[in-house]
Amino acid sequence: MIPATQDLQLNIVRYTAEQKTVWDSFVATSKNGTFLFMRDYMDYHADRFADHSLMFYKGGRLIALLSGNESDDTYYSHGGLTYGGFILSYHATATVVLEAFYLLCRYLKGTAGVGRIVYRTIPFIYHNYPSEEDLYALFRLNARLTERKISSVVIPEKGYPFSTLRRRKLKQARNHGLKVCQDENFDAFWPVLEQNLQQRHDRLPVHSLKEMVCLSRLFPEEIKLYRVLDGEETVGGCVMYLTGEVAHVQYIASTGQGREMGALDILFDYLIHQIYTDRKYFDFGVSVEDGGRYLNEGLIFQKEGFGGRAVMYDTYELSLKSVPVSYTHLTLPTNSRV
Repeated sequence: MIPATQDLQLNIVRYTAEQKTVWDSFVATSKNGTFLFMRDYMDYHADRFADHSLMFYKGGRLIALLSGNESDDTYYSHGGLTYGGFILSYHATATVVLEAFYLLCRYLKGTAGVGRIVYRTIPFIYHNYPSEEDLYALFRLNARLTERKISSVVIPEKGYPFSTLRRRKLKQARNHGLKVCQDENFDAFWPVLEQNLQQRHDRLPVHSLKEMVCLSRLFPEEIKLYRVLDGEETVGGCVMYLTGEVAHVQYIASTGQGREMGALDILFDYLIHQIYTDRKYFDFGVSVEDGGRYLNEGLIFQKEGFGGRAVMYDTYELSLKSVPVSYTHLTLPTNSRV
């Protein structure tokens, strides 16, 4: 009998800290990895998630990674990240990924005692090269779409115009003399963010101030803070996550005074039209709650006013009971392939 961790010339190795260099090097040269999958980023919250990340080899060559964690009988990819899913090499074809998914199911069911997989996909805008082989595999394995979060994305090169309201607020901000600065003064921005989230959404940021400062020092080229100033006072700002072709807004906040003065309008005019014109996508992030079943219409109205339009962040659930008993059920015989 073939061991659960090896099949079809593929084998799975569970990640350990000794493989950090190999892992990070693969992410850096993959066709869809971002710095969120670097171990220094993933491991900052290792105390909150029981890591069970996996490495997939075919013929001795590393062809895929899967960042994951376990909780009870469920495997998540990954519970602590904005998006997850297979990180793939350029050698990972549709058949290889289908094989990898099948082997993953066998491994989790037989070795880890897992009953289901909750799989967060990587939105296509973060791909350096087409990488949706996993979506096909999910379909073939009868996975169920359980969350669909709508994000708002601008293509700076296209220059879709701001709405009339946003242009009016931008004019107000300029008349008030608001200025945008880029620095590392998270201490000045974080109270604005925390108060904003507590008042408007009854929650706190996912990252603590200490965690964000630490991450920004580990990834100074990828994490940037922008603040909007009224004199010396911080009246708004955002934290940007920068990956290959995407400038992503991780956090946005303004004070009541900042909202009245158009702080975010002057901020995003500056970022979209001056700073990140070389990025293919400017991602404002999601505007939903409850896995996408509640749309925050006020929030998405604001983002769409800056020209943002829809890109999905999807999550699938796969019951391992539904996985075919044989991989051959998923493909044509070899002699049927052209």
